[in-house]
Amino acid sequence: MAQRGASLARTKLLMRLDRSGALRATEIADVFQLSPRTVTVSIDGLEREGLVRREPDGHDRRVKWISITDEGRRVIAETEPLRLKLVDQIFGELTNEERDQFSGILAKLADRLDEVEPKPAPGSHAR
Repeated sequence: MAQRGASLARTKLLMRLDRSGALRATEIADVFQLSPRTVTVSIDGLEREGLVRREPDGHDRRVKWISITDEGRRVIAETEPLRLKLVDQIFGELTNEERDQFSGILAKLADRLDEVEPKPAPGSHAR
């Protein structure tokens, strides 16, 4: 994937934008649990390569919406077979029963994390 200019992290971001539509950088940081600076650097690189674009918000000039371009979609389409091959190489060793067990364990841990993770105070921003 890296030889085609798309790391796994970059591909995940492009796929998220393709599925969800335009997002603000702060939303991207929240989704991927990254610092705003890390997201800004990533977006800068993707924008330079024509894979995403920043568009101003019509109501708040401080806000920029990040959306995927047609070139970004092309990169996803080109790297998707490689991503699926990687997933198969990793998870292909598991039987269907083991995959079901693994999925159940992950869901259980995610639910528990939601229970113990501190909730932000009303009116504050999660970080």
